[in-house]
Amino acid sequence: MGQCHHNETIVFFYNNSGKELATHWRPKDAVVVALGLTVSLLVLLTNLLVIAAIACNRRFHQPIYYLLGNLAAADLFAGVAYLFLMFHTGPRTARLSLDGWFLRQGLLDASLTASVATLLAIAVERHRSVMAVQLHSQLPRGRVALLIASVWAAALGLGLLPARLWHCLCALDRCSRMAPLLSRAYLAAWALSSLLVFLLMVAVYTRIFLYVRRRVQRMSEHVSCHPRYRETTLSLVKTVVIILGAFVVCWTPAQVVLLLDGLGCQSCNVLAVEKYFLLLAEANSLVNAVVYSCRDAEMRRTFRHLLCCLCRRRAPQEATHYVPSVRPSASTRIMLPDNGCPLMDSTL
Repeated sequence: MGQCHHNETIVFFYNNSGKELATHWRPKDAVVVALGLTVSLLVLLTNLLVIAAIACNRRFHQPIYYLLGNLAAADLFAGVAYLFLMFHTGPRTARLSLDGWFLRQGLLDASLTASVATLLAIAVERHRSVMAVQLHSQLPRGRVALLIASVWAAALGLGLLPARLWHCLCALDRCSRMAPLLSRAYLAAWALSSLLVFLLMVAVYTRIFLYVRRRVQRMSEHVSCHPRYRETTLSLVKTVVIILGAFVVCWTPAQVVLLLDGLGCQSCNVLAVEKYFLLLAEANSLVNAVVYSCRDAEMRRTFRHLLCCLCRRRAPQEATHYVPSVRPSASTRIMLPDNGCPLMDSTL
């Protein structure tokens, strides 16, 4: 019980947990790697495009877009981590050292934690913006910088923690089946923390929706803008459903199997689906780029401009010149902040 096994091989821990360790490439291993490489490359390309758009368009040089840029950076990191996993999985797993295995796992845990934590930070800042009726350019940069620093501190802490403190090298009876060098308690804590993030996001976006609905309804009583009120409300509902729905679809399966394994469910066949559910969670890094960036009209315009520049090799100075996406609006439009545009045109 108290004996440590720092000098053992990966094979020893996989045998202890009962997880099969492939000795040759099987068809299902090839399928998982092929899907993983495809998703990783798409994640890298889409999030690089988001980062390039934010860097090139001066309208995006605002604190809230720094958070969106940080989300893209976290998802880019997740793509790199998953790519690293794909090149060190299957029969290659047995050749890893313990440090190499912890590096592989740590990169994945840190990147996914950074992505999830940034989603919560974006929700918190949007809540603050709407409640204060401020434009994003008025948000304090120091606050956003502190949020970003906190996100990465938490991500790196959770990524490095298992290798230092929350492994099972000295308590083989506590080893996870899905991650045979990690303690089951760590997997349970990770799953519960992600569930907590989701519940907080639900609470924040619900409060935003109720506040905006009340505010627009009050305005509609004094100004004839009922069609726009309905349009604004429907747009907000659609955005919130997409944001929370994408999180649920991508993350719930992985969190369920993590929690089941963390709780020591012996009758649950978590090993049969773990690779596919992890791939689905990784796909959230691709979905984020679509939900949080591509629904923004100005962001889409910037994407098209950048892609045209790559194709036509336009002059560099043209890359920073953009036509504003929104003209000054009438007083009847709802100027609750997001992208400096009326709420009905924003991604919330």
